Parts: sequence; C-alpha cells; structure tokens
Amino acid sequence: MPRRYAFVGVPVRAIVGSMDTWDTITSRRQVRGFTSDSISTEDLECILEAGRRAPSARNGQRWDFVVVTDKDQMERLSHVWQGAGWTAGAAATIALVMPEAEGAEALIDRFDLGQAAMQMMIAATGLGIASGQAACSDQALAREVLGFPDGKQCLLLIAVGYAADRPLKPIQKPSRRQFDDVVHFGTW
Repeated sequence: MPRRYAFVGVPVRAIVGSMDTWDTITSRRQVRGFTSDSISTEDLECILEAGRRAPSARNGQRWDFVVVTDKDQMERLSHVWQGAGWTAGAAATIALVMPEAEGAEALIDRFDLGQAAMQMMIAATGLGIASGQAACSDQALAREVLGFPDGKQCLLLIAVGYAADRPLKPIQKPSRRQFDDVVHFGTW
C-alpha cells in the first residue's frame, strides 16, 4: 500500500511524480488547450499543497486558492480577463486570491503569489498535468463567481488539465533569448 502524506492523504507517487526536477522545469509550458479528461482529486490536492508550501515574505502566506471544477462556473470565470476564454476548457481552474494592498505590500504580495503559482505549475508538470495562467481584471465578476469577501482580490487564474496538442516533455529548443544574452557574471 502506498505511503500517504498527512496533509491530504496523497500517495507518495502523486507527490514525487514521474519526472525528475530538470525534466519538469524544461517541460513546463503555457498550455491553452486541454482534453476533456478530469484530474484525480489526489493530483489536484498535490498541486494545491505545492502552492500552500511556497515561500512568502515574513511567512505571511496571505494567499487563498479557490478551486473550480464546475464547467458552468469555469465558463463564467473565464470572462474575468479578455484573454482567458480558453481557461473554461480546463479540468480545473485555481483562482489565486490576495488581500487588496498598495505600495510595497502589494509588490511583496504579487511576488509571493508568483512563487505559489509557479510552484503549483511545476508540481502539475511533474504529474504530467499541463497548466496555463491568466490574469484577472474584472474583480466584480470574479467576486460574484468565486464568492471571496470584500477586501480581497483575484489576481491570477491557473488552469490545469491534460494538454490537447502534445504531451509534456522537455523542450529541446525553447523560444528564449540566448543564455549569454541573459546571464552576466560579475558585471554587465
């Protein structure tokens, strides 16, 4: 019988995944088309646990994650950003919610939220589950669909599911600037 973690009772296989760390990092890509296959509760909880464990400034952990799997609700949620229509086709959408903040506090919150988001997307990739992120500009609609309280805002959506176009595997020639153009040792 697989060993289970106390946080959600997830088998070790779900936590470890099937890829090593480097393969997971180099396989992660923005996916906007998903199959109709659902994600197991265990895998979804593993992805969420990865976000919960993300580092945050002063260990504030000011985020909340609202998980949506209902297709009608996901369709409504997909209208919170002009470019988020594709999220309705995912197996699940995770809305990342933070307190409303200004100035330095808002910058710190967004940095923390970015770490939680990337950690969830990397965990998903390690499980063979694709992901894509979208912003949220219509806070009134997001609040109506998700029911989060006043004083909070939805900053990001992460859609997860199985990629419709091609499986996740290490990308050999990524569309990225060359290493020597990006990395500077000691000085520019």
